[in-house]
Amino acid sequence: MAGSDSNYQVVYRGESLTDYAPGGLVFFQRPKENGGGFWIGRTYNGVFWLEISAPVSLSQGLLYLQALNNPVTVDPKITEPDNNLPLF
Repeated sequence: MAGSDSNYQVVYRGESLTDYAPGGLVFFQRPKENGGGFWIGRTYNGVFWLEISAPVSLSQGLLYLQALNNPVTVDPKITEPDNNLPLF
């Protein structure tokens, strides 16, 4: 395994995943003849669960991980309708 971080692991072509944390995120690089890119998913005992159902580029996968770690919260403001405002 060539690269790793506390949030995810990257397994490049020709390598194998030797150590994993259950529920940890892993990028598996696809062969070039199959289109390249990465599968991203979570590892569990005996299971690799796809997080995204299609292959992604490494940059797309990292943006996905960033969105997981930094969710945007929106405070909805409800505005009462005003019958005195014209529609047009």
